[in-house]
Amino acid sequence: MSIKISTSTRKVSDAERAEKMKKPGFGKYYTDHMVVAEWSEADGWGQAELKPYGPIVLDPAAAVFHYGQEIFEGLKAYRQPDGGISLFRPEANAVRFQRSADRLALPELPTETFLESLDALVKEDAAWVPGNVGESLYLRPFMFASEVGLGVRPTNRALYMLIATPAAAYFNSDNAVAVWISTEYVRAVQGGTGEAKCGGNYAASLVAQKAAAKEGCDQVVWIDAKERKWVEEMGGMNLYFVKGSGANATLVTPKLTGTLLPGITRDSILTLAKDLGYKSEEVMISVEDWRDGVKSGEITEIFACGTAAVVTPVGSAKSSMGTWVTGDGTPGPITGQIRNALLGIQHGTIADKHHWMRKVL
Repeated sequence: MSIKISTSTRKVSDAERAEKMKKPGFGKYYTDHMVVAEWSEADGWGQAELKPYGPIVLDPAAAVFHYGQEIFEGLKAYRQPDGGISLFRPEANAVRFQRSADRLALPELPTETFLESLDALVKEDAAWVPGNVGESLYLRPFMFASEVGLGVRPTNRALYMLIATPAAAYFNSDNAVAVWISTEYVRAVQGGTGEAKCGGNYAASLVAQKAAAKEGCDQVVWIDAKERKWVEEMGGMNLYFVKGSGANATLVTPKLTGTLLPGITRDSILTLAKDLGYKSEEVMISVEDWRDGVKSGEITEIFACGTAAVVTPVGSAKSSMGTWVTGDGTPGPITGQIRNALLGIQHGTIADKHHWMRKVL
């Protein structure tokens, strides 16, 4: 699929863009363009178009509004030391986007088209890619059911779109977050949509996030729906527990059971742990394991990971079983080492021996 290029005649001025990028936040400002492609059951994918960023028009009876057929991805473009721009593991995002589409009965977008849309938008809006370490251009591909009608069935029309926003760090990595372990709400069940990256999962999580805030916590931690004891995710991020310290430390993450999102950052850290000489494990971890491990000193650090936040230290946990603090409640050395190694590869200051970076410019 070739992409038709229709550039904006009303781009943000250099001065205005520079002012916005001093404090980009996350999702606060958007670049000058977006990519759009339509699919129909009868004709397949039409030509994708890069066009000026702006509102879209949908019929009130569009299926997405009523039955929630929607998926999305999140990935980043990073400025490199030579001024160029590279994407971090976009092929993995393309594959996960296809898996999510299959689960939500949406059409599969070919990997080549997914990558081509990213390249086109980043090249056109390259001036929006920040240069500071930890900052990036966050790319949000998404797809939704656009068929008009109220029949409950898979859509026969869909719209793929791609937008981008300059992004600073989602959390302050110098501060550890406090988490609330929810026993009232669950994120996903076996056979559900836990492995898919779809809006409904996040919509259903917001009430639990409110509950966490009411408890004075920054984020919610989910446990499994069946036994209500196994740790799954933190908000929309995967979790890691560090057991031991120094060269003998082991990085432990909840294993994928069909209810957790298979995070690309999570997967990358499993590889990085080996590179850095640490053992790693994917196992079931109970809330009791967490509490007792912290109490005994076996668990020395905890962090969450994801595209938006990269690596976020977890300092304390609160639940119906009590409150416990990991170490002294501040970010640990291995958490910082993992974060710095990941950012180093993404920003091109550490060798990319796994060929994770896709050069765009």
